[in-house]
Amino acid sequence: MGEAKRRKELGLPPREKTLDLKLPELDKKALQRKVRSTLSKYPIIPLIFYLVAITILVGGSIYFLKFYKVI
Repeated sequence: MGEAKRRKELGLPPREKTLDLKLPELDKKALQRKVRSTLSKYPIIPLIFYLVAITILVGGSIYFLKFYKVI
């Protein structure tokens, strides 16, 4: 038995429909300009990001190989 039939049998009014919430629109061009200006101010940020990513990849690989006793 569906909810509508149950509500009708119990004498309850139909359930109110909720309002659809809309997400705010993102201004992609402004965001892109902000990111580019930050990267041009601090050109070391991408270098640090890539070094950290490579360190995590190499460290994880070494851990994986030691865990399975390959090394």
